[in-house]
Amino acid sequence: MPHTSEPIPMTGDTTAPEFIDVGTGEERRPIAIRHRPATRNSPGPALLWLSGYRSDMLGSKAVAADQLAERLGIACIRFDYSGHGESGGVFTNGTISRWLEEALAVIDHLEPEELVLIGSSMGGWIALRLAEELRRRGRAPKVKGMVLIAPAPDFTSELIEPALTDAQKRSLAERGFFDEPSAYSPEPNIFTRALIEDGRNNRVLKGIIETGCPIHILQGMQDPDVPFSHALKLLDHLPADDTVLTLIRDGDHRLSRPQDLERMVSAITELSGIPRLDGS
Repeated sequence: MPHTSEPIPMTGDTTAPEFIDVGTGEERRPIAIRHRPATRNSPGPALLWLSGYRSDMLGSKAVAADQLAERLGIACIRFDYSGHGESGGVFTNGTISRWLEEALAVIDHLEPEELVLIGSSMGGWIALRLAEELRRRGRAPKVKGMVLIAPAPDFTSELIEPALTDAQKRSLAERGFFDEPSAYSPEPNIFTRALIEDGRNNRVLKGIIETGCPIHILQGMQDPDVPFSHALKLLDHLPADDTVLTLIRDGDHRLSRPQDLERMVSAITELSGIPRLDGS
């Protein structure tokens, strides 16, 4: 069974988040945001970080994206899904639709004109759905590019459901969830029936995906959680976009080593179209 979460290292990021409320009544939950404003006269696209399952905005890749934004003089937006990190809400209430709603609410709150989406693992799925929803709106912000790191689109139907054991199927039917050990945390991974059922309604690997922007996929070939064959399948669904796939022979799912972070930073810099203010 794949694990789509990743460890959350301490980074020393002490900036305080702001909070917005998403949803009403019993569905209301506070969402934590860290927003770095642009410092350039012509700011260019904002970076939007989209975390993976059970990960948050203080992970090493998210912080590296924020540090890059500082060097480029552009904005960076990070936030935690409900049930994750510093946001409120109950993790087991989470679904792709719910977390997508929160991403859209963050965008509506900050009103960037252009975005480069950076999605890690499940965040890659959220990024693809977000691009669909923003294109459907037909107004700002425009997605200028995407960097997808070990992307896991449709992981509930493509990676979890085919591997379910009889015991896990019984647990889903009787308890509404199943759990399994995590390779990254002493706490088990929990997958709910609601997450799996909602995942079917958010599938993107069902036809041609038209994002309208260039995409760079970074994928480790030693990824035990999201196999590189999944990235190849995603590539088949992106024939209309300028898509680059970088396979990293010794890369794992996290892709958080210094050389992996440099690859990510390089891809983001290229898609942002802005040279660093420090001249590097």
